[in-house]
Amino acid sequence: MNKYLSLSPEVEQALKEGKPVVALESTIISHGMPYPQNVETALKVEQTIRDNGAVPATIAIIGGKLKAGCTPEEIEYLGKKGQAITKASRRDMPVLIARGQDGATTVTTTMIIAAMAGIKIFATGGIGGVHRGAETTMDISADLEELAQTPVMVICAGAKSILDLGLTLEYLETKGVPVIGYGTEELPAFYTRHSGFKVDYRLDTPEELAAAFQAKIDMGLKGGMLVTNPIPEQYSMPADVINKAIDQAIEESKRQGIHGKETTPFLLAKVKELTGGDSLASNIQLVLNNARLAAKTAAALAK
Repeated sequence: MNKYLSLSPEVEQALKEGKPVVALESTIISHGMPYPQNVETALKVEQTIRDNGAVPATIAIIGGKLKAGCTPEEIEYLGKKGQAITKASRRDMPVLIARGQDGATTVTTTMIIAAMAGIKIFATGGIGGVHRGAETTMDISADLEELAQTPVMVICAGAKSILDLGLTLEYLETKGVPVIGYGTEELPAFYTRHSGFKVDYRLDTPEELAAAFQAKIDMGLKGGMLVTNPIPEQYSMPADVINKAIDQAIEESKRQGIHGKETTPFLLAKVKELTGGDSLASNIQLVLNNARLAAKTAAALAK
């Protein structure tokens, strides 16, 4: 076991006994939503995973320890400190650990820690990707590189619609990452079910997802698998409303000179403001929806 890794007793026991476990990220707690909705949502997501037959493992870096399985007190701590906690990607891990500091894990770092712990399924909101204008800025999320090399299935509501979705799919194709649509042939775009872009394959049951991922593992193919699960119809936002808000938010971020890892939290907060909070409600529902599917897929994989 990695000397920096700390499993909660519940997660450790579940992994020992071959029970289904689902990893959850902590950036969504510290940087994705305001307090106290962030803590309420995190605990509700954990409960949703339990209700669907799996053990939740919220992942974070606390006091220089890689935590797989956080206590409710630790989740409260992450939620209250919020953006004062470093948003930790792969490049940040060595320094945060050496200094004994805290880090909220992104998709990238959650995948790394999940893989270290032996957790194969991870539920999140949306992945990062190729940012609009990346042909000049080279602003491409580390999430895509991680999907190319780390053997974890990531279940999300597609790529965040603040991104260039076409280029994100091209990048994933180059890296050999299978992009699966759950019950859909179209890439969902986070707040909305439709993007106009096609996924590689459509699969319709958790058992099919588990079988495809098991085949990947059995063949020794490196890298993960991306499952895109559309937001439930009743919470999906009209594409024109969300796209207008995103365009405004991007203009504002350019005016303020925001770039790098500050971009996504800024854009999401701005979109929430411009949509009168509707985007936050949608965000919570899509995460719960992904948690349900992840728990069922983990249960199918454990069989």
